[in-house]
Amino acid sequence: MSFAPVSAVTSIAPIASVEPFHAIAISRIAHELAAQGRDVIHMEFGQPSTGAPTAAIAEAHRVLDSEAMGYWESNPLKERIARYYAEVHGMAVDREQVILTCGASPALVLALSCLFAPGARVVLARPGYVAYRNVLRALYLEPVELACGPDERFQVTAAALAALDPAPDGLIIASPANPTGTIIPDEELAAIAAVCRERGIRVISDEIYHGLSFGAPAGSLLEHLPEAFVVNSFSKYFSMPGWRLGWLVVPPASIAAARARMGNLFLTPPVIAQRAGLVAFECGEELAGYVGTYARNRELMLAALPALGLERIAPPDGAFYIYADVGHLTQDSLAFCEQLLRDTGVATAPGLDFDPVDGGRYIRFSFAVSTPLVEAALARMIPWFQSHA
Repeated sequence: MSFAPVSAVTSIAPIASVEPFHAIAISRIAHELAAQGRDVIHMEFGQPSTGAPTAAIAEAHRVLDSEAMGYWESNPLKERIARYYAEVHGMAVDREQVILTCGASPALVLALSCLFAPGARVVLARPGYVAYRNVLRALYLEPVELACGPDERFQVTAAALAALDPAPDGLIIASPANPTGTIIPDEELAAIAAVCRERGIRVISDEIYHGLSFGAPAGSLLEHLPEAFVVNSFSKYFSMPGWRLGWLVVPPASIAAARARMGNLFLTPPVIAQRAGLVAFECGEELAGYVGTYARNRELMLAALPALGLERIAPPDGAFYIYADVGHLTQDSLAFCEQLLRDTGVATAPGLDFDPVDGGRYIRFSFAVSTPLVEAALARMIPWFQSHA
């Protein structure tokens, strides 16, 4: 038996290159400053400060006291999620189409690995959530970023998809979107679905900010494209980011593939989170109060923009972000956010995360913190921005 020398093996692909998440670097500096005694306000992450609903926390205590837990998947929770689609979107979703995941991030990995082979071209909006681009690259998929500005409300459009030649293999959309908070109108969602069906484009719809809208609610792509993969999470509307619980809705033909990937890559979500998540679905009044807090914070932020000298923003229809153009102050949003943090104690996210081309002139504020913290942050930032104008 003979073996080829190592030097003769030329088919090994290089390890995928993944860019860092720059907001994490800002957050690291923020925590270092806090450890030194500085008063820091965290507006760099989309992380609700409200905490899980009271009844969900009580259920978690009960589970800790009474169950050994283990590897387990909650059929009652899957049934409740399926009922949510019937109640809110008028869609018939079978329980088995719901794959429970350890948050939205594994759901995205599951969807991409079910749909695409290495080398597939997947379209996404620019600006868009940093992990879309980076997870695509980590899986040896090719991100095709479409520049989306004010004219497109910072969203991919059906017309832009129809004009692509050749047609891409896939599309990731988010409505409400991160970092902009923009919502795709229902008629545009329908048009996007029609183009994708006609051109054979497979779609992943990130709907983790559903429930967080400040006008008309966001529609689900499932209403127009039942064969889409839909990602959702308990981290945003349900205010449970640390519980690491999400789900993926898959078409019937992909159930086996998605379950196999979930079982091998991630096993199951935490039992305690699944128990609490089922209870959280019945906490509508408390959750509506959380949304009311974000609505007040949004109004405070919008009212303060003139004093901050920020005239160009994406319209925050939902989620809890203001994506603002600071190009009159900087072309280096990472350095800008670091200086703002060191001078004022307010941590924000650099636009470079969301847009590798034009993001140097944008920053993102998250108003998911408490209303008093939004007020305190504005009191610090207004004079700072005015002194740099």
